[in-house]
Amino acid sequence: LQAMSDDEQDWLALRPQEPSPSQCCGSGCKPCIYDVYEKELAQWERAKAMQDKSLLMGKKEQSNNSELNPDTFTAFSVSLVEQLTEDTYQYKFELPGNSSLRLSLGQHIVLRGVVNGLEVQRAYTPISPGNAEGYFEVLIKCYEAGLMSQYIKTWKRGDVVFWRGPFGGFPYRPNKHGELLMLASGTGLAPMIPILQSITDDEEDETFVTLVGCFPTFDKIYLKPLLQDLARYWNIRIFYVLSQETSLEKLPWSYQENTYTGRLNEDLMNTIINSCRRKPFVLICGSSTFNEDMSRYLKAAGIEENSCFVF
Repeated sequence: LQAMSDDEQDWLALRPQEPSPSQCCGSGCKPCIYDVYEKELAQWERAKAMQDKSLLMGKKEQSNNSELNPDTFTAFSVSLVEQLTEDTYQYKFELPGNSSLRLSLGQHIVLRGVVNGLEVQRAYTPISPGNAEGYFEVLIKCYEAGLMSQYIKTWKRGDVVFWRGPFGGFPYRPNKHGELLMLASGTGLAPMIPILQSITDDEEDETFVTLVGCFPTFDKIYLKPLLQDLARYWNIRIFYVLSQETSLEKLPWSYQENTYTGRLNEDLMNTIINSCRRKPFVLICGSSTFNEDMSRYLKAAGIEENSCFVF
């Protein structure tokens, strides 16, 4: 068997590597990591056919200019780590100067981590306003056995991590909907926060909002001070549904009248929809089970699919 020439080996070393399933965050990003791979592979094949390696010079795996980009990962440095509950953290990242990520509402960005030599990618939605200058913030729940969680838990101030995006989002326009009903489970709160803030920041926006936050216990409600502030606005109502609390007596009195114990079931959904001031447009974000359950209850309550958006 003829030994491979040095040149052949060089070309093989330059061939882009096909992503493994763990590298896809599964959020339907455009371009997906597989799209990026296809593009790089075509570029490599073209360069090899023409025997011209300079055609690959433009291929950048990551960039350091702190401009978020859907195709390449960009380095951002961690400026603050704050533990919110036993397994949930808020991370703040620096942006150079007074630059902004300029995200549309509810858009997510994709994080890349390497754990035990395995590359993993996951999608997260920043909770900072899209036009926040000089920083952005992300809410992340860490799971005991989660690959990405093992990587995230090691972060400290000054660490550099890689993000790409933005992707997705909810095409919100002020006053387009009479009322938004937001159904959020746990960190599903993340895409709701920038939308809520854009409504309260805009005096012309008179959209009513009913946010229903589902958490296991009172202690596990994230961002309480922020939510309490938002609930002071005339057009914002916030309800909590606590699946593992059995009684409301131990809760601060300011929470007792807008908190339910148990799960968000069909009956409770009907009660909440009936209390809405206008026919709601519904935003849903949680685990796939939560999203399916909510869609089913809404359908039973007569809310059509075209009046719902699932993050």
